[in-house]
Amino acid sequence: MQNAADITTVAHVIQLAVAPVFLLTGIGAILAVITNRIARIVDRSRVLGNLNDQSPETVKNEMLMLARRARWVHWSVSLCTMSALFICIVIAALFVGSETGMDPSRVVSLFFISAMLALIFGLLCFLREIFLATGNIEMRKNRH
Repeated sequence: MQNAADITTVAHVIQLAVAPVFLLTGIGAILAVITNRIARIVDRSRVLGNLNDQSPETVKNEMLMLARRARWVHWSVSLCTMSALFICIVIAALFVGSETGMDPSRVVSLFFISAMLALIFGLLCFLREIFLATGNIEMRKNRH
């Protein structure tokens, strides 16, 4: 039977893990938006692949732009997913440290910093993809 101190310790660890769990929820929402961008890129490339009435040069240029955008989105998804994985490790380290009686603060700090850096770079890649997409809209508007 557990004593009150053990229950209090576990309750405290759960309290500490709540903030990273909310962060995971936010990262999940970001990943949903980014994967939606991937779907739009794939859809547009399929449409371009089936077009016969436009000039091949125009289609080729847009396909190249879609490939660039896809690379940036790929990096964004990869980095944001790494961030989420690091946050999961932070949560696990909190519980493992509590159960083993070891101080997980060093591991938690390193993985949390890594998670934030991965998230920052993932969002920067996403921002770059948005910049390319809006620039592509401007180019199409100027051609017509």
